[in-house]
Amino acid sequence: MEFRHEWKIEISLGDYLALRSRLRAIMDLDANAVNGKYLVRSLYFDSPTDKALREKVDGVDRREKFRIRYYNGDSGLLRLEKKSKRNGLCSKQSAQITAEEAQALVNGEVAWMMESSRPLVQELYCKMKSEGLRPKTVVDYVREPFVYRPGNVRVTFDYGIRTGLRGTDFLNSGFVTVPAGDAPILMEVKWDAFLPDIIRDAIQLPGRRAAAFSKYAQCRIYG
Repeated sequence: MEFRHEWKIEISLGDYLALRSRLRAIMDLDANAVNGKYLVRSLYFDSPTDKALREKVDGVDRREKFRIRYYNGDSGLLRLEKKSKRNGLCSKQSAQITAEEAQALVNGEVAWMMESSRPLVQELYCKMKSEGLRPKTVVDYVREPFVYRPGNVRVTFDYGIRTGLRGTDFLNSGFVTVPAGDAPILMEVKWDAFLPDIIRDAIQLPGRRAAAFSKYAQCRIYG
């Protein structure tokens, strides 16, 4: 499991416009972006006692969360993901799943997972049995991604964060989400061993510091 550095910085609309202009001059757009952005929809899992949510809010250093994610409304390419945090560093493991498998999870059908050859699917099955993990809520947002090959740097702007409240029918194109309160524009910066000076300088904002922020936690503000 490879861990990466990650900063999350809440920014204003003015910050976003200035930063986007700077980054366009030195970074490339993500090849998967459509007109410079894409729509992200995720379904997050949590326990009956909201273990993932509570650990995030409490700042537990070693924590993990599971989600299913797809982009631009294309449910033909679905990923089961596990995001882990250790000593301030982050890692992500993923496995492709089918729309039928994802819908089975939404419906509470898990027997098929025992026969899966994908370790991450098996791990989620074990956590569902031992910790009671279940689909909890849908999270939608818009992402603008930039990439820089040296250092494997990725800078993204996430905004328009919306919550499915306690709804989990995330494969339904008609599923309705609502604004997740007064959610900020979020800049995320991720890199491997080093952050090149050209990127470090470009993202500097007076008075802005990296801070803990979770789109999942933001989307649980209503319960």
